Amino acid sequence: MATGGKMIHDVIVVGGGPAGATAAEDLARAGLRVALLDRGGRIKPCGGAIPPRLIRDFDIPDSQLVARISTARMISPTGRKVDIAIENGFVGMVDREVFDPFLRARAEAAGAEPVEGTFTGLSRDGAGTHVTYRDRASGQDRRLTGRIVIGADGARSAVARAEVPGGDRIPYVIAYHEVIEAPDPGDGLTVGYDPARCDVVYDGRISPDFYGWVFPHGGRASVGMGTGRDGVDLKRATADLRAASGLAQCATIRREGAPIPLRPLDRWDNGRDVVLAGDAAGVVAPSSGEGIYYAMLGGRLAAEAAQASLSSGRARDLALARRRFMAGNRAVFRVLGAMQNAYYRSDERRERFVSLCHDGDVQRLTFEAYMNKQLVHARPMAHLKIGLKNLAHLTRLVSPLAT
Repeated sequence: MATGGKMIHDVIVVGGGPAGATAAEDLARAGLRVALLDRGGRIKPCGGAIPPRLIRDFDIPDSQLVARISTARMISPTGRKVDIAIENGFVGMVDREVFDPFLRARAEAAGAEPVEGTFTGLSRDGAGTHVTYRDRASGQDRRLTGRIVIGADGARSAVARAEVPGGDRIPYVIAYHEVIEAPDPGDGLTVGYDPARCDVVYDGRISPDFYGWVFPHGGRASVGMGTGRDGVDLKRATADLRAASGLAQCATIRREGAPIPLRPLDRWDNGRDVVLAGDAAGVVAPSSGEGIYYAMLGGRLAAEAAQASLSSGRARDLALARRRFMAGNRAVFRVLGAMQNAYYRSDERRERFVSLCHDGDVQRLTFEAYMNKQLVHARPMAHLKIGLKNLAHLTRLVSPLAT
């Protein structure tokens, strides 16, 4: 549809990360007129882990996987190491420098109109909802007109702040990482690095309230940490992590930092013509910080809600995105949030958490839930044993070195 020669889109997606690109692709494949506004030139700091559920649900080709992880290593404040084998599968690793453009290109191939620019505001009149943006190439202010807007523009979403109640108060941590040239395990110079293992470091000297990581990316590696506390020197902490991991001498390829939300917003739509997705909606898993799968799922559900609203003419259908997301993931987010609140507050608690990870039932249930994105209810005795061990650690009835 066009008015006065101006295209009116069915949906304008603001933000071209995994959430926005997924929403744009799904909508374009459904035959809707879609614009995908992305500012470009930015790579989000991200360990890059994606589970088999994501690879399967979103048809990710092997060419996007820069590594396949078979083991996760948990490292405690005292240096205690617990290796958890990933049974019956692997965790894929992607590099956001390549992965995000791949998703945007796929959306464009499906029919979404790519627009490069920075969102500056929303307005409305009889012709529709207008998204204003600063064009990246010309620097000029321009405007897109549509019927519904999907805000997928990150944890400090300008769309959320302008349109959705509570969108200006989302809690977050700051994540920072350095992408480095991976060492050659056969050169004898770097001890302990494994290109098929992700290391997760629970140590208050690296992060006082979250964790640090060393994630292989094939010929590269992502080394970083996150924190919600003011005054933490993220670059210094990452340098310390690199030194402790024997990676201080590896060449640095790029450095990136960004906010990561801590919990889903209570509302994702404005009751009129805007719905949020991805980090803008706060859908990063507590404790693990995992965001790519939840972002892409949120983008898909936002697209479905937009289609429902356009079909029915009911603005309230935009609320379906959050309702459906939370119906499938509320329990997982609640459990992970409780885990983070219980164990990330001190090094003594972190030591106990790593000790708990020694338990074979903890390992199996954790990775079954991670790989398939749902809590496992088929092993009641295992859940009971884990609950008792958890209680024993939190009440200090056992030593933090107990397994």
